[in-house]
Amino acid sequence: MKNFKNYNEFDKKEEYHFESKAVHGALGNDPITGAVSFPIFQTATFRHVALGESTGYDYSRLQNPTRQELERTMAILEEGLEGFAFSSGLAANMAIFAYLNPGDHVLLSDDIYGGTFRISQDIFRKYDIHFTFVDMSDLEQVKKEITANTKMFFIETPTNPMMKVADIAKLSALAKSIGALTIVDNTFLTPYFQKPLKLGADAVIHSGTKYLGGHNDTIAGIVVANTKELAEHMRFQLKSQGNGLAPFDSWLLLRGMKTLPLRMEKHNENGQKVAEWLKTQKKVTKVYYVGFSDHEQYDVTLKQTTGFGGMLSFHVDSYETVQKVLSGVDMIMFAESLGGTETLITYPRTQTHEAIPEEIRQKLGINETFLRLSVGIEHAEDIIRDLDRALNS
Repeated sequence: MKNFKNYNEFDKKEEYHFESKAVHGALGNDPITGAVSFPIFQTATFRHVALGESTGYDYSRLQNPTRQELERTMAILEEGLEGFAFSSGLAANMAIFAYLNPGDHVLLSDDIYGGTFRISQDIFRKYDIHFTFVDMSDLEQVKKEITANTKMFFIETPTNPMMKVADIAKLSALAKSIGALTIVDNTFLTPYFQKPLKLGADAVIHSGTKYLGGHNDTIAGIVVANTKELAEHMRFQLKSQGNGLAPFDSWLLLRGMKTLPLRMEKHNENGQKVAEWLKTQKKVTKVYYVGFSDHEQYDVTLKQTTGFGGMLSFHVDSYETVQKVLSGVDMIMFAESLGGTETLITYPRTQTHEAIPEEIRQKLGINETFLRLSVGIEHAEDIIRDLDRALNS
């Protein structure tokens, strides 16, 4: 089997729509047997033909055909140079931050995922890398925080969990003007609704655990690099840190992504219905949802995305209501994570954003009355009925 390092090295018909590319992937099937489901190459090592001759695969830490199919499929879907699959979203973040050198400065979204906050503060800060958290939806504020050593913008958009939206094109142009990289976490919207690389970003990162896998059954991280330098760095990280995604988990993501367009459409449809309903509830004091026309960055969303996704957050009137909702939901599950077929409700203050200091959480609005909802693909009426019982019974 030829070891294609870049998906442009083989005949990938550009006229195919996203839905077809998601189903058929890079090779799409096993070129040796014709197996329609790409095989799980559950092997640690590979036999060589002769001295100095390789099939293109030597050892699964370096590369594995199943992982490569996933990586090349993600490069196709994100329209980037090369994809890389890691053992988790945080492992992907670790690989990205390892690109930095002592003394470098990074600007990050201010309400960033707690795990990203933790590794920035508790791991990379020890290596003299400096981090500033800023509202990336405010371009002027971003400009004020730039220093002579700023080498990277790390952007979540929409943010987790306050649903702020950053203008990817403007931020990417600003980063390029100072010689900095732009990294965009595209977990919430996926390449189906948003393509940061087409807007000027240098790399896209995903917690593949979420919408890409889509079924709450595997942990994974994805990076799609759009420069040769970043691609070489990512390849070195996989080789040296041994944090590549295992063959079976790679296969689970490949399988999950075949239905990504269908699922994202349903998440989007249900998310809008649930957000609108929550807005009418007396015990709900505020709903954070990028699909509302009065959202502060609604125009930016319309400009750079083709959908709103299935994520929303909301405040209720009291901590007692929070307790009532979390214990009262039935079909909806009180659990961490997001992006699966099932609707999940999360309490960010003690779950996803526990690592963030209380003072910062309170300032952002991640307080004791705040809930996050990952709207699944069940029937919207059932989701709303379950929320209604938990809120109002």
